[in-house]
Amino acid sequence: MKKGALGAASAMLIVGTLAGVSGVIKDYPLYGGQAVRYLAAAVILLIVTRAMGLRAIRLTPRESLLLGALSLLGLVVFNVCVVEATRASGPALVGTVLGTVPLVLALVTGRPSGRVVIGATVVVAGATLATGLGSGNLPGLLWSLGALVGEVSFSLLAIPLLPRLGAIRVSAYSVALAVPMLAAVGLVAEGTSMLRVPTLAEALGFAYLAVVVTTIAFFLWYTSLPKLGAGVAGLFAGMIPVGAIATGALLGVAAPTVPDLAGAGLVVAGIVVGLTAKRTPATTLVISPATGRS
Repeated sequence: MKKGALGAASAMLIVGTLAGVSGVIKDYPLYGGQAVRYLAAAVILLIVTRAMGLRAIRLTPRESLLLGALSLLGLVVFNVCVVEATRASGPALVGTVLGTVPLVLALVTGRPSGRVVIGATVVVAGATLATGLGSGNLPGLLWSLGALVGEVSFSLLAIPLLPRLGAIRVSAYSVALAVPMLAAVGLVAEGTSMLRVPTLAEALGFAYLAVVVTTIAFFLWYTSLPKLGAGVAGLFAGMIPVGAIATGALLGVAAPTVPDLAGAGLVVAGIVVGLTAKRTPATTLVISPATGRS
């Protein structure tokens, strides 16, 4: 298995566990909760950065622009679009649209090999089968497409930053920048009720989101991304519904159905096909600022 594959798979499986946590925090104000989550993650990441002896780096104007766009598109816009898409038409449509991430990344990162395209197509089919097309509407579709842009940009905008800043700094800086952005959205959408004292269950849910889903998953993803290249790394986005299915089964929330298991099998098969392709180094790609990450 290619170097970085385990980290990428683990990161996307962790993101998939969001489904199991969402029920715990569903009654907390949405955008205020996201701001709290990213604030806690930013504190952890900045402490880790200092503990590792990583000095602050003066950003170039281009790096500042990319980092701001990464935070705005990859974190804030992604979260807003996922929330609004779910409100408009339920989770199935946005899950299906986000299932196309592997194919989109494979097509926009230069000239992908045939194996990567085939693998990405199989992953998309598996993710779609596992998620279910469900019912949708035009507002839900538009919000879902916004979430797709966010998820793709979460990887593409990071590629030029990772060689000099590294995974820890990119994670810490992008998460920290997202906090005031989400707070502003929360004030507009929820007013002064965007924050309240969480219950014990909600506090534990936000702690899991901050420590595991944000801090650990971001670090694993941004460590693996330069090793695999965006086209191949994107295949692992198909592991998100697999993680959701596994979490639901583990928590006893929902037993996997035959389509769930068949879709998970297709995702794994597509990843295996894509990993056999020759890799184009991520550092050779020229990426222009274009975002989605939960």
